[in-house]
Amino acid sequence: MKNSARNNKRITTLTWVVIFALWYFVTKFNLVSATLFPSPLTVWESFVDILNNGYNRISLWSHLGASFYRLFSALFFAIITAIPLGLLSGYFYRIRAVVDSIIEFIRPLPPLAYYTLLILWFGIDNTSKIILLFIAAFSPIYIACVSAVGNIPQDYILSAESLGANKRDVFFKIVLYATLPEIFVGIRTAVGVAYTTLVSAEMIAATSGIGWMVLDASNYVKSDVIFVGIIIMGITGIIINQMLKLIEEKIVFWKGNS
Repeated sequence: MKNSARNNKRITTLTWVVIFALWYFVTKFNLVSATLFPSPLTVWESFVDILNNGYNRISLWSHLGASFYRLFSALFFAIITAIPLGLLSGYFYRIRAVVDSIIEFIRPLPPLAYYTLLILWFGIDNTSKIILLFIAAFSPIYIACVSAVGNIPQDYILSAESLGANKRDVFFKIVLYATLPEIFVGIRTAVGVAYTTLVSAEMIAATSGIGWMVLDASNYVKSDVIFVGIIIMGITGIIINQMLKLIEEKIVFWKGNS
């Protein structure tokens, strides 16, 4: 297992070395216009400039803070509502009959299709943006919870009931613990969906945030700033995902053990 993990890290490192090498040579020999595809050095210089001087007179940390406030606020509300509702829907078919159709209706809708309505209802400040991200994050967590309940071996539940456990005991002592691995998968998926929706949330009536920075730079064809924003979002997304994996390993410590 250790050798396999070591080999995987080497392959991952080599993959990114090849990507950056291709990026360097494509820009070095001007195979693509520098206006549209800046060199790694140009992107690095732009990052250093934004780090020192900010973008649009707002520091990089303020942009990150604004985006993370919207993202994590939405994720917090999605987690505390989608997990219990998803577990209850998976365990009680009547609740599922009520909620499922609503989720299936909302889930495929593009965020911008209802974002204008959210702005009309809740204004142009952070409230409408957080609600948009909340809706985006809710569905993956809810669906993962419902699926997780359905995948619980019936022997677990029947054995507990035969020993005198009531529905409440079964729900809190068996269903909740048995579904934790899939719940974390749903949360990690929700983070990715919400992060991609963040750009849409910061498209309208925003003056800060990493998504807004990328969109503002695109209006002035500042491709180097666009690359900086995209790389920052990618790296921070990886960091958030790794943090969730660490939390999962602490909470779901039995996962993968025989």
